Amino acid sequence: MVIAVVAALMAALGYAVASVLQHQAVGREPSSHSMRPRLVLRLLARPRWLIGAAVNLTAYGFQFLALSYGSLVLVQPLMVSGLLFALPFGAVVGHKHMSRTDWLGALAVFAGVTVFLLVASPSKGNPEPSGLAWAVVFVITLGIAGILVFAAGRHTARRTMYLACATGIFYGLTAALTKTVAHLVSNDAVGALGQWQPYALMAVALLSLLVGQSAFQSGPLSSSLPVLAVVDPVVSIVIGALAFKETVNTSGATLPIELAALASMVIGIFILGTSDLVAGPADRPAESRPPS
Repeated sequence: MVIAVVAALMAALGYAVASVLQHQAVGREPSSHSMRPRLVLRLLARPRWLIGAAVNLTAYGFQFLALSYGSLVLVQPLMVSGLLFALPFGAVVGHKHMSRTDWLGALAVFAGVTVFLLVASPSKGNPEPSGLAWAVVFVITLGIAGILVFAAGRHTARRTMYLACATGIFYGLTAALTKTVAHLVSNDAVGALGQWQPYALMAVALLSLLVGQSAFQSGPLSSSLPVLAVVDPVVSIVIGALAFKETVNTSGATLPIELAALASMVIGIFILGTSDLVAGPADRPAESRPPS
């Protein structure tokens, strides 16, 4: 349990730093490259993005470790703590101080995550869901994400929100696949290569990379990061409960407390997502530029 929590917090820190670095780099790319593999190929030539990618990969290593020891319901809500790490990081870099609103948002997130995990007491569940469970998970998550990506192409005003929401769904699915792959590797690393889950994980990870970078490119970080931070743990909790049979304590008054804690977490996320310390005062959508 301790290893899972510490590793999850380290992953959250890495993901927060990587998001800021990659958003700054992808904002320089022309909007015409959105949702095209060429976008990622061009980003490979940007040092700032590559640094962010390296930090992101390191963070994933910690997440892999966390999911090896803990449940989705335990680990994924801790991912939102990345916003808490981003606050002091932004304050130091920008030579600023946290405002009263920043402190309130941070308190709401911290209290929400802490109370939820303490009251819910999530179990580890079954690390290998049935084939039917996986089929249902893939149909629902990929179906909803596909609809959101399609809608993003038709509604420019809400493009960032739709793409960020789709990315959050992909992140939740990636976390679920990661947990199963971590279990397979722990039992037989060589034998895991003969299973379908590692290859599905790579495919979903690549897809989430393209959609996620397109979300960062299409608008300010304050429009994408909060949505990502909310959708990812929610999707992970649902998958953990339904597919992995991870249980949470719902006896007595615990369920209303858990819902209130999640609400506090969501409110705090959106407060912090609009903070200058997280998004930056000059954080604006990238302008459309002709391909070069």
